Amino acid sequence: MLCRVIVGLKEGVRDVLGEKIARKIKSELGMDVRDVRMVNVFTLEGATREQVDLVLERAALHDPVLHEVSLKPLARDFDWIIEVGFRPGVTDNEGRTARETMGVVLGLTKGEREGIKVYTSRQYLIQADMDDAGAHRIAKDLLANELIQRFEYKSAAQWADNPGFEAKAARVTGQASDEVAVIPLSTMSDDELMDFSRANTLALSLRELHDIRAYFAGPAVKAEREKIGLSADPTDAEIEVLAQTWSEHCKHKIFSAKIEYENAETGKTVEYSSLYKTFIQGSTKQIRARNAAVREGGDYCLSVFKDNAGVIKFSESINVCVKMETHNSPSALDPYGGALTGIVGVNRDPMGTGMGANLLCNTDVFCFASPFHEGELPPRLLHPRRVFEGVREGVEHGGNKSGIPTVNGSIVFDERYLGKPLVYCGTIGTMPVTVSGHPSYEKCALPGDVIVMSGGRIGADGIHGATFSSEELHEGSPATAVQIGDPITQRKMYDFLMRARDLGLYHAITDNGAGGLSSSVGEMAEDSGGFDMDLKKAPLKYDGLRPWEILISEAQERMTMAVPADKLDEFMRLSDEMDVESTALGTFTDSGKYLVRYGDKLVTCLDMDFLHHGVPQMELKAVWKRPVIAQDSVPVADDQDGLLKAMLGRLNICSKEYVVRQYDHEVQGKSAVKPMVGVKADGPSDAGVIRPEYGSDRGLVVSHGICPQFSDYDTYWMMANAIDEAVRNAVAVGGDVNYMAGVDNFCWCDPVQSESTPDGHYKLAQLVRANQALAHYCLGFGVPCVSGKDSMKNDYKGGGRKISIPPTVLFSIIGVIPDVNRCMTSDFKKPGDLIYVLGLTRPEMGGSEIAAQLGFSDAHVPQVDLGTAKTRYETVFAASQAGLITACHDCSDGGLGVALAEMCLGGRLGADVDLDSVPACGELNLTGLLYAESASRLVVSVAPADRERFEGLFAGQACARIGSVSESPVLSGTLAGRKVLESNVENLARAFKETLAW
Repeated sequence: MLCRVIVGLKEGVRDVLGEKIARKIKSELGMDVRDVRMVNVFTLEGATREQVDLVLERAALHDPVLHEVSLKPLARDFDWIIEVGFRPGVTDNEGRTARETMGVVLGLTKGEREGIKVYTSRQYLIQADMDDAGAHRIAKDLLANELIQRFEYKSAAQWADNPGFEAKAARVTGQASDEVAVIPLSTMSDDELMDFSRANTLALSLRELHDIRAYFAGPAVKAEREKIGLSADPTDAEIEVLAQTWSEHCKHKIFSAKIEYENAETGKTVEYSSLYKTFIQGSTKQIRARNAAVREGGDYCLSVFKDNAGVIKFSESINVCVKMETHNSPSALDPYGGALTGIVGVNRDPMGTGMGANLLCNTDVFCFASPFHEGELPPRLLHPRRVFEGVREGVEHGGNKSGIPTVNGSIVFDERYLGKPLVYCGTIGTMPVTVSGHPSYEKCALPGDVIVMSGGRIGADGIHGATFSSEELHEGSPATAVQIGDPITQRKMYDFLMRARDLGLYHAITDNGAGGLSSSVGEMAEDSGGFDMDLKKAPLKYDGLRPWEILISEAQERMTMAVPADKLDEFMRLSDEMDVESTALGTFTDSGKYLVRYGDKLVTCLDMDFLHHGVPQMELKAVWKRPVIAQDSVPVADDQDGLLKAMLGRLNICSKEYVVRQYDHEVQGKSAVKPMVGVKADGPSDAGVIRPEYGSDRGLVVSHGICPQFSDYDTYWMMANAIDEAVRNAVAVGGDVNYMAGVDNFCWCDPVQSESTPDGHYKLAQLVRANQALAHYCLGFGVPCVSGKDSMKNDYKGGGRKISIPPTVLFSIIGVIPDVNRCMTSDFKKPGDLIYVLGLTRPEMGGSEIAAQLGFSDAHVPQVDLGTAKTRYETVFAASQAGLITACHDCSDGGLGVALAEMCLGGRLGADVDLDSVPACGELNLTGLLYAESASRLVVSVAPADRERFEGLFAGQACARIGSVSESPVLSGTLAGRKVLESNVENLARAFKETLAW
């Protein structure tokens, strides 16, 4: 029986969520509505009428103080009613929680609860003068994401004739759950092979399909399969496992490709066997060897490029690990679910690193098209404002509900992110130096260990997630690729696993990320040499999943452990005690086989070596030819005050306080330098600083750099500037450039030449140049990369358009600060302090915010002078440790003018500066002096009493005193003895904050 329980607010209770929806309808759709009220609907299946009555009587699904509840419709006083619910197969976390609550109220056993299903939906009661088309627009463009949700609507008149909507169960039904199909690869033509790959979202190339077919046609493989009762052709599960494991998402095939790189400027051609091994892994190896030989304290890297996160030494008692991930494709389809899954998913990376890490903090960086975008959107794309809000809310719910602070982040805007937003989510964790007497960063699954899955159950969500993310977004991208995360379930699992870790109850752990069990068990089995697993034992959210779906589902909140057989009972007892579902699925072996069964039926039998090492190496060509950029004269605005306020209001410069305030940066009580600083806590911070250990003032700095605007000129300098910015931001709060570790996250448009990508040779050359710069600047700064990720298919194709993102790299930094009491912030502290600019300003305005604001073209992109930059950063660290700097801020977007304005508004103090004193090189007019974005520069303030000591430290470097902090809240500047700028600081603060003050 299906029964609908309707829960609505009582008359007189303010509906704040409804008011929020009304504001969004007005602001995002431009439609006038008088009022919106909301009603929650719980569709119950499998409960008796007596049980339903008891649930209502005991207020299991509502708050009797605020709500009225009924089995009949509660809708009244509306013009239109819209109901939105999940489609079949999509995770319904609220429904799951409601079922658990009912189980407690009704006193049901765990088995009895399985017989009850709860599906949730929400009704929106709208008062507005609109027609059917208006109601449809609100439902389709704002309230529902059609990929994962269904909607219905009625007018008040239609409701009067037939009140209510049909009770629907969002249950998946389908073929028998033990069905294993055979794929006739041996008889398929090349066209049929590619059609098969596309139709099933396998993202396999023709060459890869040929190699797979050849493997199964091998005499030894055929004989073995015949002996165990398997067809000579692969099963559907085997094809899916190979597609997941060989996906670009998992195997990073472009970074591992053999590339012939032709530089048309120099006329030279070089062949690289692997960008990853040559530039990323290679530079880190050199830095580690150098540190081990000459650095006091030696090499601080412990685990790099071989686990879910990179690990470095932090103190005598703990290590620190870091990982950044992207969730671009899922966030394009479902911004809330995709981003929520992004943050809870990357939380699991430290949890699955070594023997498991305690979660310390999050950091998030988003790239969007303008939220004020106008014009018709291509098919399947959501409005950037909706993407912005959905991503913001998803990360907010994922992070805040997990009890993990968000200490750092930023937002970048470019219209090319309309095709795919970039959603970078990162997590930093800590682990004791040793666990059960062994180094915490080491783990190994052993033959005989039991395969145990803990956490959430397996569903249809996330099927083909890895392969879906390995191709361009298009109109037919599958809804099931989007996962829906549940931070509450994950938090319970996390607490349980940390106890199990400390008790030494497992040998190895990893998360069920891309590819689900297929990847997690398959990767862990590389240690032991094989495994044998029974999918019939796997706990499911609902019936109807076939074995291959169970195997590759990326449904969230799951981890896989290798549990010694003699500790399995203790592991399971603890799991049950902490209300976490754990299931033994099989054993790790040394058979060399990837063996999966469903009860008595064999599902897969693959050679581990072929699965992990059989993917053919791609062979690609890259051709670099520098783009031609016009060089215009640089204009000087008549109204400099107006220009500065306009610059502060630009999307890439303006305050992101609206977002920051919705993320908890104080939970756990460890933050030292917060995201917003200053007397009113509304000035921007350059980086976050956190104390990982209670009772210690040793700090960890978290920063990043991202400069996609320079990719249109040369991705070499884009990467150089991103690394420099990340290091500079860390230095600006007190970080030591000689104790930092980096994480590289590449997001690229498709760089493989094809009919769909006719400029693939150039895009691949851009990738080569970015890697060249990464190796050069990491080696120069001495910053090893300890982890990283790439996302290579960030294109959209549909409606006759192709939209490619600008090549984008997020370079993140973690570093050690000896004493957080020596940290610096960007706000001016005291009138009379002296203001210095460190580093040279050059006529480099290519890709700058001022060029976009004034509408001119500049061919000169900022370049990074490595030698002087590192010396400068080392000297700033020495000055900070000596307590000589009262405020420090980096010059980046908007240059010196914006940096000074931000320092003034942070301290609500003014500044008198002489622009003739700015250390410069080349011909610069007023616009260039104020707004050029030359790299490696910092603005600092110094107490007059410390002037000589400070200047002595910087003797011989590009360092000049340009003025002083004033008590009068005015930013004033002169050039050639003439006042050229006079801006009230409160007005600057208003301009800085109003753009995104929604």
